[in-house]
Amino acid sequence: MSGTPILRLAGLLKKFDSFTALDSIDLEVAEGEFLAIVGPSGSGKTTLIRLLVGMDEQTEGSIWLRDQRLDRVPANRRPTCMVFQSLALFPHRKVGENIEFPLKIRGVDRATRKARAMELLELLRLPPDYYDKRVQQCSGGERQRIALARALAFDPEILFFDEPLSALDYRLRKTLEKELKDLHARTGKTFVYITHSLEEAMVMSDRIAIMRAGRIEQIGAPEEIYARPSSRFVAEFMGEVNLFPATGTGFAHVAVDPAALARAGIEPAAGHCLMVRPEGLEMLASGAAAEVTADGVLTAKYVLGSRIQYLVTLDDGQPVTVEVLRENAVDAAEGAALRVGCPLSRCHLVPE
Repeated sequence: MSGTPILRLAGLLKKFDSFTALDSIDLEVAEGEFLAIVGPSGSGKTTLIRLLVGMDEQTEGSIWLRDQRLDRVPANRRPTCMVFQSLALFPHRKVGENIEFPLKIRGVDRATRKARAMELLELLRLPPDYYDKRVQQCSGGERQRIALARALAFDPEILFFDEPLSALDYRLRKTLEKELKDLHARTGKTFVYITHSLEEAMVMSDRIAIMRAGRIEQIGAPEEIYARPSSRFVAEFMGEVNLFPATGTGFAHVAVDPAALARAGIEPAAGHCLMVRPEGLEMLASGAAAEVTADGVLTAKYVLGSRIQYLVTLDDGQPVTVEVLRENAVDAAEGAALRVGCPLSRCHLVPE
């Protein structure tokens, strides 16, 4: 990340009695960035967002907005806004009243409030006549847009999101993922987005921070974390993966060309695994050579829309997953003997 960060966390610690929810987190967020924070339940991501919006106080450390201590500013006076999972709209009020609410409590006059609300309806691609429509008459997707319009009403510097799409059905969620990404590009605002959905994080964000046990395990661009995870935990958390533990002279379950290992500078040291994603493996012709190979039998096949996934049980009993595009489907019956393999360049060494 280059330039001065808009948001900086320094040694952020949060304890609840003897339990450490956040363990000395350091983090910088660039202005205009879309940062997604993901992690399993109990990893600390909800605690982190509550500190950022001022709902809780940290035990130690500091939160900075540029050169200002944000944690010393009352929540209602911070130049930030939160979009909750529940949306927290006023159901019996009109759409316009909901959007204008942050401006009203700040004493903005009615004409200015309405003009801003109409701008935001256009920005969120809602018809102007929605201004007088009641929230109860709106669909789930429309309510999501209204909540976003309200969050943008007083032009916050940072928008925080707490799993805002988790309660929506799959098709609507996919639509709103694209709309949020587009909204981020059009507004240029800084988005910090908490989610349990890796798919959301991969689609929308510039960087992903993976949390585990109150710490940030890895942070980077989505494609970097997916292809080059820093640990076995991140590798498994980021999606399906085949892992082959190091044995000192090679790797379990697969044969790896020693010359390829030497060229790549990879040492099969204890406590490490060779990782390859399912789409990195290929079905090879019987006896075909590759830098990484293993023999087994086809156990199961799963059709996943445009992709097909194969479960292969290797000769030593280890299951591996191979995934190909539908047009590259393999004509093999369950129980058929086959070989899987790949170039070593598709693999990555990760610590246990």
